[in-house]
Amino acid sequence: MSAPTSPADLVILGGGSGGYAAALRAAELGMSVVLVERDKVGGTCLHRGCIPTKALLHAGEVADLAREGEQFGVKTSLAGIDMDGVNSYKDGVISRLYKGLQGLIKSRKIQYVEGEGRLVSPTAVEVGGQRYEGRHVLLATGSYARSLPGLEIDGTRVITSDHALNMDRVPASAIILGGGVIGCEFASAWKSFGVDVTIIEALPHLVPLEDEASSKLLERAFRRRKIGFELGSRFTGVQNTENGVKVSLENGKEFEAELLLVAVGRGPVSQGLGYEEAGVAMERGYVLVDEYLRTNVPTISAVGDLIPTLQLAHVGFAEGIFVAERLAGLEPAPIDYAGVPRITYSDPEVASVGLTEAQAKERFGEVKTLTYDLGGNGRSQILKTAGAVKLVQAVDGPVVGVHMVGSRVGELIAEAQLIYNWEAEADDVAALIHPHPTQSEALGEAHLALAGKPLHVHG
Repeated sequence: MSAPTSPADLVILGGGSGGYAAALRAAELGMSVVLVERDKVGGTCLHRGCIPTKALLHAGEVADLAREGEQFGVKTSLAGIDMDGVNSYKDGVISRLYKGLQGLIKSRKIQYVEGEGRLVSPTAVEVGGQRYEGRHVLLATGSYARSLPGLEIDGTRVITSDHALNMDRVPASAIILGGGVIGCEFASAWKSFGVDVTIIEALPHLVPLEDEASSKLLERAFRRRKIGFELGSRFTGVQNTENGVKVSLENGKEFEAELLLVAVGRGPVSQGLGYEEAGVAMERGYVLVDEYLRTNVPTISAVGDLIPTLQLAHVGFAEGIFVAERLAGLEPAPIDYAGVPRITYSDPEVASVGLTEAQAKERFGEVKTLTYDLGGNGRSQILKTAGAVKLVQAVDGPVVGVHMVGSRVGELIAEAQLIYNWEAEADDVAALIHPHPTQSEALGEAHLALAGKPLHVHG
């Protein structure tokens, strides 16, 4: 083993959203940083998650527009999907962002180490026989696409999102196991590409973590799009058939398709990396942290999908910045996870921030809700999208939840998160003028109605 290097201020294990954000912020604050990554900087989000899936969904939207041009008086038709073309568009987006990120890391004088790292003491990480000492270590090893016990992923007929993002053809049919964000996004994109899709979800609703009203609106839209789904029944097994798979459920139903996409969530990457040996407290594979993202070992922090907080790139990113600032002595405020915006980029999109109606009732006892239908919004009519904005308010208090369904509502959630995080009351928002004709007016009019000044709200 070569001689240990002089200790850096921070050694980071994992170069995804959490790890690289911490590295960039720490370097900016004058700390010396070693960043260890076994694959490519950017992690799941850039290479196998947010970015490629949204590129696929956008290609799907273009396909739908070509197919449905007649609705807008434009004579178009869809000649077909060229998966090689879709993949090269997707990979082009990734590679431009990847180059930009690599450049940033170089320019900040961060010591970048490529290779499989392992925690070998509370203050050191080892990569390929080389030991990197740090005054502090940040664990940011992320997550992997999970399967179910006894469900074998073969990469061709039974696949995860990783395989689904690199397919060189469009399957004729697919079963998607899991109706959460990932399952619904793939169902949406594949349906746009002409795939016959069925979602299997054990819980009673699609996107089960969302407000029930949002789930119901998404289900209605998916029914209109002829996306099949079977809710409230567990998967019991899959077997290969002559030209695909047959999936059986606890309720006795069977479904056949060309392939099965397993989208039952993501699990933490923490096995065999030396965490337990260093005394780090863990549960179900997740590293446990306090609200300051400190583990029980004073020199070790952890962020991102590795800890049991929301598995979102922007959460990992914020957590990474938080740790860098805390180590630099800046005393940042702990993250309020309810105040983080959440988006499912299906068609229609589902976006939310704050508490669901059920969570708000649990916390405040009594709540007031208001639903504004996008039918009253000019821009939504132009886009031919259906959906709603639902507000949840603590009685005589601030708006504590904003839930939206409709095409492009993900772009509206930024204002909604300001409303939640600044504890705005309906009157505060009602006084602000929204530009016409935009979908943002739906948010404005919902608050006008909640403040007792309705314009277009019926019933």
